[in-house]
Amino acid sequence: MLRIASLIYTIASSTLMGIFIVIALASGYDTLRYVVIAAVAGAILALPASYYIARAIKEMG
Repeated sequence: MLRIASLIYTIASSTLMGIFIVIALASGYDTLRYVVIAAVAGAILALPASYYIARAIKEMG
C-alpha cells in the first residue's frame, strides 16, 4: 500500500499545493512568505489524503 500511497502523494501534493497557492494569490497574499506557507500546507494535507485514497483503492480490489 505504501507504493500506491506514494504515487498518489506525488499527484495529490502538486494539485493541493497549486490550489492553495492560487487561493493565496487571489486573496491578495502575494509575498513569498504566504506562497511558501500555502505550498507547505498543501504538501502536508496531501499526506492523509493520499493514505485514505490508497486505502480505498486497496479495499476495492
